[in-house]
Amino acid sequence: MRARLRIQPADVEAVNAFLASPDNPFVDSLLDVVDKHGGVDQINRAADEAGKLENRLARLRDERSPYLAGVEWLAEQRDAGAFVSLSDYRREVLGPDADATAAGDASAAAGASGGANAVTLEISALQFFPWLMAEARQAIEKRELMPGRYIRERNMAEQSRPGGDLLAVCAAMQVIGASHVESLDTRGIDGANLMVGLETIAGYFGGIGEPNEHVLHWVDEYLHYFTDYGVREVLNFNIGTILAAFVLRKLGVRNQFKVSVFMGIDNPWSVFWLLMGARLLGGADGATSLSGINFSNSADSETLRAASAVRESLGLRDAVRFEHHVTEAYKSIVRQPYERRTEVVEIAADVPNISAEHEGGDPAVEATRKHRSDILDYFISENVIQAAGAMDALERNYLDKHAALNHTAADLMRAGIGVKPASLLH
Repeated sequence: MRARLRIQPADVEAVNAFLASPDNPFVDSLLDVVDKHGGVDQINRAADEAGKLENRLARLRDERSPYLAGVEWLAEQRDAGAFVSLSDYRREVLGPDADATAAGDASAAAGASGGANAVTLEISALQFFPWLMAEARQAIEKRELMPGRYIRERNMAEQSRPGGDLLAVCAAMQVIGASHVESLDTRGIDGANLMVGLETIAGYFGGIGEPNEHVLHWVDEYLHYFTDYGVREVLNFNIGTILAAFVLRKLGVRNQFKVSVFMGIDNPWSVFWLLMGARLLGGADGATSLSGINFSNSADSETLRAASAVRESLGLRDAVRFEHHVTEAYKSIVRQPYERRTEVVEIAADVPNISAEHEGGDPAVEATRKHRSDILDYFISENVIQAAGAMDALERNYLDKHAALNHTAADLMRAGIGVKPASLLH
């Protein structure tokens, strides 16, 4: 029976023939978009140049960005050693037992990178640059860890306009040693779908709709921010745009994407499907554009363990991070209280290359807030937030997520599991 499951060479050749056919309208239309941006080699060169820290800082100076001083302050604080070291943080958490815990802890002699099971500390969503500054000031004052990975759901056109904070956030991530992910504006609420309303987006099953030509719009928008701003990694949540992103990498574009929680990856079968695509449509160097999978909030520890076995078998353990929510936004997405900290600590002992994502504060803290975190807040424009006088409340929600992240870091350390915060700060 198992022998029947082998993919026959003739079947592989049929797919190859279709992909390489000069009469393939899918590839033709994608190549047209790639050519619009100068072709594969020019796209990669432009992205590399746009992504250099010195070039980003020069652009911020030329634009007289109000955020440049903040980026420079972060660099000064980093160089002055203002942030708590990982080893000192660990001693404050563990006390006299700090030197006797498992050597696999990333805060032990192995350093910030840690072993395979060290957990990346992830926060979502960093919507505005001033929130990063508030987080950094608090981290210095309270001797807390800064995240090693940031997710953003900010409107791209809004944050890239003159005076916007896209470049500043990108530069700041390089200064502190963290990865970050952006969310393109071609994401289902741009007029593509007949359905309207943010509640529809929050409740999608099987990925947000990108109908008809919007897959190519997504690719075009991605290549714009890739080449002009050096934004390399973005969220992805539709089967068509995921395939297009795989094909881009197969062509040689060094793009990256993370599968969003909105895709609804809640079982190991769906992970198997994604990883098959990643393996079959990887680049010539074997690399894949799939950098991470954010599991559905319904996924459990056995889901991740089974998915990990698939990832290991396909040789993608180090390439594809598994991202799981410890906390979620208090409103509009999950039943509360939602808090998976114990489960994530348990999983981390067995499953390598995972991140602990914090998209809400600890539920007990959230319940005390007048304004509780709401997933739909991600889709509100800055001018509307300012007009409503809501920016302070949203920043407070973000700092609650930061506190939850440090709660998780401490629990992981107590379990002898390493953590990965911002690598250049701690």
